[in-house]
Amino acid sequence: MPAASVFITGPASWNSIVVLDRLPEPVPHMQFAEDSWDTVGGTSAGKALSLTGLGRSVLLYALAADDEHAVRVQAALADAGVPTHWGPAEATERHVNLMTRQGGRVSLYLASPSATDGAEDEELRAAMADADAIVLDLAAEPLRLLPLARETGRPIWVDVHDYDGEAEFHRPFLEAADAVFCNADRLEDPVAFLQSTIAAGATLAVCTLGAEGAVAVDAGGAVHRVGAVPVEVVDTNGAGDAFLAGVLDASLARASVPDALAAGARSASSVLGTRHLHPLLDQVLGS
Repeated sequence: MPAASVFITGPASWNSIVVLDRLPEPVPHMQFAEDSWDTVGGTSAGKALSLTGLGRSVLLYALAADDEHAVRVQAALADAGVPTHWGPAEATERHVNLMTRQGGRVSLYLASPSATDGAEDEELRAAMADADAIVLDLAAEPLRLLPLARETGRPIWVDVHDYDGEAEFHRPFLEAADAVFCNADRLEDPVAFLQSTIAAGATLAVCTLGAEGAVAVDAGGAVHRVGAVPVEVVDTNGAGDAFLAGVLDASLARASVPDALAAGARSASSVLGTRHLHPLLDQVLGS
């Protein structure tokens, strides 16, 4: 596996995006889509694309089956210049994302790979040990790799997305993390959650707030805020991943927390004007 500054593992998927005027209500009814398209998805693919766009060397480790969906995802990421290593899976991850123009989303998972048998663990351990940072996203294979990642002693960054503060699946990721990212969708008090994360051992905790920017708590307990960069929004998919990528890239360059958050906001704004996870895919899949 090629050496990289950031080792990322987790979902890379083939997604169908459907734009609606409102998210569906839980009753039988009919709605007309305002727009729809197919594209690369997956939170790990989004982070890898954004870091690649920032000039940071990455290695994306994801799972895929031998099927037409894998061919599309693999070809698009390769053409976008993202170094990847693909593990075997019984199915390539696929989603249907129901979206609104305001950023509302319902993700329907059509297929999600199970964890592997660990046949490549020695190679994966070596790749993680060579990296400056490890990003472990929420999926079965990264969960299996958590002990190996911790053994390397490299900083671990996790993104728990719309964590509600209670779900059990997220806890091993939170316990292993040096840096924790989330959004405010299901948190009553984001700052209190970030402070509890720092108290539990993380050195950086960040919560994105959509159009209001983001809030962070550093290792010393100081609270930092950053506003969102104004931009005309085409699609919000991948914005949170791009924000983490910008903060990570700046942090590895030894930026202060405020400067890293500003870099994250700029990175997030760069993907809001495309229908894909990153503008790098515009040249591959069409704008």
